Amino acid sequence: MRLVGGKECYQVDCDSVTARGFMYTADELATALEGPAGEIIRDDAGNVTVEEILVGVADTGFAQEGVRRIVSSNRAPEDWRVGEALAECRLRDGHECSFPWPAGRDQKNPDSSPPGADLVGFQKTTRKDHPHRFAFGEVKTSNEEKWPPQVMYGRHGLIQQLESLRDQVDVKNHLVKYLTHRASNASWLPQHKEAARRYLADPTDVSLFGVLVRDVTPKDDDLRTRAKAMAKGCPKLTSVHLTAMYLPPKSIDGIGKRVRLTKEERRARN
Repeated sequence: MRLVGGKECYQVDCDSVTARGFMYTADELATALEGPAGEIIRDDAGNVTVEEILVGVADTGFAQEGVRRIVSSNRAPEDWRVGEALAECRLRDGHECSFPWPAGRDQKNPDSSPPGADLVGFQKTTRKDHPHRFAFGEVKTSNEEKWPPQVMYGRHGLIQQLESLRDQVDVKNHLVKYLTHRASNASWLPQHKEAARRYLADPTDVSLFGVLVRDVTPKDDDLRTRAKAMAKGCPKLTSVHLTAMYLPPKSIDGIGKRVRLTKEERRARN
């Protein structure tokens, strides 16, 4: 299911860096939480695989109930996880990206946050011989009424993280290794091989994405200066895309609980 809507409200591109803002209505947000973003948060595809494996060894009714408990959680996701899911939908549908290994699968503790880039996967390009290349994304969710918000600054800010991906080969190497460990026998192994071939030929041949998810009035101050900073010294083969997603006012606080209620409402209808 695709992410519905999103009206472009400003464009502050700088040289090779694209920087765009998009506004979403309450109905568009509700559709996203019920559909594509909800599917990502729940990891529906991964749960199907887990259930298939565990059902094969569950030989009693009690064990079958245990399988259902494992694959269905009533925990409300953190608000920032919902922001990441919305960002992933935006990049998947707007930039032909795919992120085949959800970060949530690397959590050994449900309260932990996996290290490294938020989104690791591929982007399909117009190159004919090997169209796929690696795509790395960083996402920040903020309801701070400041333009730009604090999450853009500092060591763990969006721009510093993107600059590290742009400039430090060892950071990208680690992400390539991370995804390669998970590519064996995967349906997306062909895309991985294409991306790896391009990366090994030139480690600057990657796509970088920075997404800011907000619930305040759209202002291009969020991205204008950041686009200029990312464009300075950017390698020719590296593409950088900055996106601000503006949700309806005051919709981020508690959005994780809203996703849980949406899930429970759907279960009740079924």
